[in-house]
This record gives sequence, structure tokens and C-alpha cells, in this order.
Amino acid sequence: MMLFPAPKEHQSRLDGLQLAAVLALIAISVAFVYSATAASEAGANLAWHRHTYFRQIIWFSLGLGSAAAVCLIDYHILSRWSLVIYWGSILTLVVVLIPGLGSSHHGAGRWIEFGGIQLQPSEFAKLAFIMAQAHYLSRPVDELRQLRIFWSAIGLMVLPFLLIMKEPDLGSGLVLLPTGITMLYSAGAPGRYLGRLLTIGGLATLLVLADLLFAPPRFQVVKIHDYQKSRLLVYFGLDYASYAGRDITPAERQRLREKQFNASLNVRQSLIAVGSGGLGGKGWRQGQQNGLGFLPQASKHNDFIFSVIAEEKGFIGSVTILTLYAVILFTGIRIAGQARDRLGKLLAVGVVTLLFSHIFINIGMNIRIMPVTGVPLPLLSYGGSSVLCSLIAIGMLQNVHIYRKAY
Repeated sequence: MMLFPAPKEHQSRLDGLQLAAVLALIAISVAFVYSATAASEAGANLAWHRHTYFRQIIWFSLGLGSAAAVCLIDYHILSRWSLVIYWGSILTLVVVLIPGLGSSHHGAGRWIEFGGIQLQPSEFAKLAFIMAQAHYLSRPVDELRQLRIFWSAIGLMVLPFLLIMKEPDLGSGLVLLPTGITMLYSAGAPGRYLGRLLTIGGLATLLVLADLLFAPPRFQVVKIHDYQKSRLLVYFGLDYASYAGRDITPAERQRLREKQFNASLNVRQSLIAVGSGGLGGKGWRQGQQNGLGFLPQASKHNDFIFSVIAEEKGFIGSVTILTLYAVILFTGIRIAGQARDRLGKLLAVGVVTLLFSHIFINIGMNIRIMPVTGVPLPLLSYGGSSVLCSLIAIGMLQNVHIYRKAY
């Protein structure tokens, strides 16, 4: 008699279609991160191992290893540690807010630095929240009708949301909301509770926007950073000069218009890049918006990587990217549908919603249907924490698929 029986065939089989789409996006990411950064880094005479694309390969290698490790442990066992992981992530979110412990850049404290390597706790907090929320909501449906249980689930979502917004990191905070609400809906939370929650949330959002966009500065209740307000003004197409009032001088009016022109530069250049790609694009490393430095140099390989791809590979390249993402999302939905228990279903639903939110917001801000928020594009944008968490999220989906018939 074997002490450790071999896993059944259906338990060890990965979802090959999803895995193929993931590997294709990884290859595309490395190619276009290289395209976005090679010219400037070659001009700086950096050694090959210090190039951004090489670091991206390292992060992908670590991410694939982490995803494989996640697949080895049944998600039911991982779930037993979900609350420990959740509260550990909350602790890291608190740490980044403590001066001297967290690392700040451009007025935002979002990172913890270890020996020159920066990690962004908010990325890991999203996965920790999904695990904790799935574990909490996997109780019998009847219990979800209790108001105390419902609001406790909301509390699990609101706590990391508030801490992330404090950094501030608007994009990472916002993606928690659709993820949490969708998980509540999938778990079977009463529709009347969700309806009231969405109504209150919608009204609160409208009041906040009205306060930020139309209230005189000295009477504003909600306070945000100037760059965040600029992004909102640009997105809604509000004139800076009109926003400042009628009593400003012509010189001040001109200064504000120049400020607005500069604030909208990144979005305009992104739109030009996407539109100028045409059907087949200008060719790999032949994009003018990219090569001549019109796209923002600090973020064209992460926040605006889709614009680089759209310019160099055109409509065909853009549709290819969207198709690969559709494969990942629809196979994720299939995995959720095939899960044999509520825990597996909720884990898969949470991951799919999180990935979709990232994809929609990032591509949306590249084509100006969403405000610029700094949300990375999963599996394409450069970034250590983003790459690691995207692949761990895929590992969680594969885990649910592997063990779908074990219970």
C-alpha cells in the first residue's frame, strides 16, 4: 500500500488553453518591454543584465515558479491560512505608511525596499483579500442573509481599500471594489443588500466628484493630491481656467491653459500612438511615438505598454492582445463553473474579476475611456510585484482546475 498515492489523472492536468495564452503574453511582454526601453538604455551604456527586459525575464521566471508552487498545494489547504495571509498583507500596508519604513516616490508611499528590490504590498493585498473573502463567503448561503455576516464581508474589502487609498494608490484601491462586490454576488448575498450598497456607493461617488470638480477649493471637503485632480479634470475635459473662476488675470489664464496642455500630454500621445498604428502597425521597434520619446519615458513600458504594442503592431496586434486576454478570462469563468465547491468557485470568480478590472482600466486609460490611474496591464506591463501577483493569480485558477474533482 502506497503511503502517498499518485495523483489522479484529472487532478494533475492543467488547463492547457489558458496556460498557452499566458505564455504568449509573457513572450509579447518581453519583446515590447525591450522595444520600449532598448534605445534609451543602450544610450545610457547599461550592461545587458541591467536592461529592463532582462529584469522582466527574471520576474517572469520567479512568477512562474511561484505559480507552480501554488499549484502543488490544494486550495483547500491554502484557504486555511487565508486569514493569516490577509492580516499579514494588512500589516505590510500599514508599514508602507510609516515614515522611514516605506519607500516613497513622487509623493506616493507604496513600496517596501529590500536590498535594492522594491515590492508593492498593495499588489499582494489584492490576492490576500480574494483568498480571505472566498474563505469567509464559502459558508452556507443562509448565513449570508444575516446582516452581520454581510457587513463583515464588506469590512474585509474596505480595510485594505482605505489603507491603499492612503498611500495614495487610486487604481489599486478601486479594483478591490468590483472584485469584492462580484464575489458577494456569486456567493449568493441577498440582492436587496447589494442593491442598497451599490446605490449608496453610487451616490457617494457622485457627491465626491461634484465636490472635487465643482466646489471652490477653499470649500472642498475631500482633499486629494494636485496630480490626481489634474487627471480628473483632464478626463472630464474641464477647462482649468474656467475651473479657477472668472476673476483670474489673462496671464494666469494662459498659465493654466499651458498647465492643462501639459497635464493631458500623456493621454494625447497615447491616443496618437494607438491611432497611428493603423491595421498592421509600423513594425517592431519602428514606432515614432515610442522611439522619439513622445510617450512618457517613465511609464511607457508599464502603464502605456498597450500603446507601444498598438503603434508597432496596429489593429491586428491590439486584437491579438485582447483575444489572449479573452482566452484567459473565459477559461477562468469555465474553471469557476466547473468547481465542485463554493470555495473554488469564489476563488476563481475573484481572480477573473481582478484580472478583468486591471485589463479594462489599463487599456481604457490608454484610449481615454478611463482616467489615468497607474493600474498595470497583467502579464504585459513591466514590474516585479505586478508580474509576480499576476502569475500567482493564474496559479490560483489552475489550482482550482487541478483539484476540481477532489472533493
